[in-house]
Amino acid sequence: MNLVLFGPPGSGKGTQAERLRDDMKLRHLSTGDLLRDAVARETELGKKVKHVLASGQLVSDDIVLALMRDAIVAVGGDGDLKGWLLDGFPRTIGQAQGLDGLLAELGQKIDAVVVLDVDRDAVVDRLSGRRTCTQCKTVWHVKNNPPAVEGVCDRCGGTLVQRDDDKPETIAARLDVYEKQTRPILEHYRGSVTLHEVDGAMPVDKVTRAIERVLS
Repeated sequence: MNLVLFGPPGSGKGTQAERLRDDMKLRHLSTGDLLRDAVARETELGKKVKHVLASGQLVSDDIVLALMRDAIVAVGGDGDLKGWLLDGFPRTIGQAQGLDGLLAELGQKIDAVVVLDVDRDAVVDRLSGRRTCTQCKTVWHVKNNPPAVEGVCDRCGGTLVQRDDDKPETIAARLDVYEKQTRPILEHYRGSVTLHEVDGAMPVDKVTRAIERVLS
């Protein structure tokens, strides 16, 4: 089964991607991992990526699609895998159209798109409550997983801080980008691919069961 997983920042998308990968024997493909792997292995594409990043530019869709193509082809050659799971891709209509062409060329298709829906206020509350230890990097939450002493890490006694990424104004900006970029992509797939919307605000285990239920 070939899946695409969408969800706003703070929806638990990364956690669900890992669970689906293990439970359904899928290769988890994320653009960040593919880019880092190509650079580390110093492939031809990796050298191009390294040059682009060193110059402060954004990696082009052509390069990302080429990396994705190689990764998808590799999945087909692994008898232990039953498909792939795209996480964080496509991000734009252009990438979605490029992926359509790539899959048509390979004789493959997306079997389902899963969207984790989480209320905007819930996302802000979930992310803005996170506090990170400056020493051991353990993440706590002021409501859901508070330390014994406010502002102090239980594990190492380090100082807990709110990262810039977890500040409400930054979260709001990231959610705006997600809505602007992702909603049109969902409309692109609606009608041509089976699209499932799952309540991402539920406890992690319930979200996993809900996803597996709609995919069964």
